Amino acid sequence: MAKNFFNTLIVSALCIFTLSCAERSNRLQPLAGDIPFDMPAIALPSIPANEVVLTDFGAVGDGKTLCTEAFEKAFEKLSEMGGGRLMVPDGIWFTGPIGLRSHTELHLSDNAIIFFSADQDLYPIIETNFEGLDMQRCISPIHAEGATDIAITGKGIIDGNGTPWRELKKRKVGDDIWKPTVKKGGVLSDDGSVWYPDEGYKKARLTAGSLNMQDPSLDLQEIKTFLRPVLVSLRNCENILLEGATFQNSPAWNIHPLWCKNLIVKDITVRNPHYSTNGDGIDIEACENVYVTGSSFDVGDDAICIKSGKDADGRRYGKACRNLVIENCTVYHGHGGFVIGSEMSGGVEFVLVTDCKFIGTDVGLRFKSTRGRGGLVKDIWCRNIYMKDIVAEAVTFNLYYAGVASTERADAAVEETLPPVDETTPEFRDMHFEGIHCAGAKQAIYINGLPELPLRNVDFKNSNFTATKGVEINGAENITFDGVTVNGETL
Repeated sequence: MAKNFFNTLIVSALCIFTLSCAERSNRLQPLAGDIPFDMPAIALPSIPANEVVLTDFGAVGDGKTLCTEAFEKAFEKLSEMGGGRLMVPDGIWFTGPIGLRSHTELHLSDNAIIFFSADQDLYPIIETNFEGLDMQRCISPIHAEGATDIAITGKGIIDGNGTPWRELKKRKVGDDIWKPTVKKGGVLSDDGSVWYPDEGYKKARLTAGSLNMQDPSLDLQEIKTFLRPVLVSLRNCENILLEGATFQNSPAWNIHPLWCKNLIVKDITVRNPHYSTNGDGIDIEACENVYVTGSSFDVGDDAICIKSGKDADGRRYGKACRNLVIENCTVYHGHGGFVIGSEMSGGVEFVLVTDCKFIGTDVGLRFKSTRGRGGLVKDIWCRNIYMKDIVAEAVTFNLYYAGVASTERADAAVEETLPPVDETTPEFRDMHFEGIHCAGAKQAIYINGLPELPLRNVDFKNSNFTATKGVEINGAENITFDGVTVNGETL
């Protein structure tokens, strides 16, 4: 039987000094039911009781005075003190990038808004990793690398000001958004269907196709807008808490923890326009020991997404994403409510998704990959998931993923000559679904596995779906149903 997950969390809470032990313990509620794997203790960040206020370092919360230097000085002061909390009071704090430090907490008061400048000169191009590949991109508005014991808390808003960075597809919006955007400047695609922020972005997009990796011969400064960052980048960090705040309007993905350990995400709100390109909610990539609870997502791409690197780069790092519990979350708009892939080359294992609601997402539970990825996804449990008005499939496995939304998918025909099974072949197996309830979908369950390495050992129990289409299974073995109905008929 698995350990009692929250007993370990409560014990870990004794090391938190910014809140009293009683306050922290009262906020940790037991998970409904047992975790079906041995979930390690998650260490909460250890942050001293020191506190500084942003205004003490010359910041002005008028929405126009640049506060980048004030944030930097405040964190420098906390580092000199051995760590502590940076209090961001009520106001609109206009700033460039903010670098988090070990043993520090960025705390936003209820009426605090951190609003990031779109001035590209403030965002140097760095070596980083995006969509599972090593590449150069602009530094993120909020970033940390190699930090331990860090937190972003409070009920304020963090706005990435992503609109000036992103392309816009005309088919995704009405004239109320399209016409004002075009009027502001930028350039259009040759057929007039896409707006780009500048000529450099357009040049990069034409060489990248539908991907985000441009021709390497292009001058990076010329195409800098195309190298738009994720809003929050946490790399190689340990003991992280994100609690209470709203994260919105990111240039690319919203929150991206990469190669991190011991991450707790609690009661946050993540928002992006429904039309935002690469407007993911949270992309948890190659991380260990993660707990996401009580959070809501309304975004332009996948909402809660699990990844572990892409193709050769992902296999070279060889870091699996493992030991995750995701519970009591709500997703509104999004390409997928809960998603694994398509970047999963390092593997994903030991994941529980429970007591979540997906309202109007393109897909509910979405699993995707393609030949060339490699990687093993196994030991996944999805329980007590409630869905309504799902645009495409309630549950989908698509091992022919081509980088498009499920609503735009063109099903691939199976080749007559199958490729060999090797390190580049993705494998999905040992997955369990129970208490999956969907009221309205285009299709209940769609499985499109690879014939050379079929999806296998997937069971559905005590679930019901109403959908235009029922169940379609290709490239799969040992798919079982027990107490499952589609439109009232038992499978």
